[in-house]
Amino acid sequence: MTTFHERKVSLSVDIVLRLARRSDLSKLEWYGQYSHFRAVYRRTFQEMQSGNRLMIVADCQDFPIGQIFVQLRSQERHIAQDGLRAYLYSLRVMEMFRGLGVGSRLIREAESLVSSMSYTWVAIAAAKTNPKARRLYERMGYYVFADDPGEWSYTDHRNIVQYVHDPCWLLEKNLRLR
Repeated sequence: MTTFHERKVSLSVDIVLRLARRSDLSKLEWYGQYSHFRAVYRRTFQEMQSGNRLMIVADCQDFPIGQIFVQLRSQERHIAQDGLRAYLYSLRVMEMFRGLGVGSRLIREAESLVSSMSYTWVAIAAAKTNPKARRLYERMGYYVFADDPGEWSYTDHRNIVQYVHDPCWLLEKNLRLR
């Protein structure tokens, strides 16, 4: 039997932050892990095309390994208000790329984009069951301004309405104080 010794190999890959393309939509399902959000991704992309949302991806060799979405307008003005407050949501990074700063870079890119669109405030939610997210956001200058019951629904890939109950903290940041 041959003895094999572990060897550490360091690799360097380029990650490009960019707006999502139509060709990214199926890839955002991450090989079926998020196929239940298929209709959500399509609707969000349509709303990006109409100027109401942004979909920012972290692209690694033409595959979105991370994402953050931005709502630019909402009926709930404490969440998003055209020209004043943008709402960041659906921050997600593939597990193998976590802890490398991809999520932080996605947040900063979203902040930069909405700031260039003259937004003053940005908000984001952290599930109460996810204290790591809240700590990350607070390290990035966000502070809690409200809590939210986190009740929402979406239609999944089988055309079945799914109801979500995920209580969260709402955090905000003034982009002019950076």
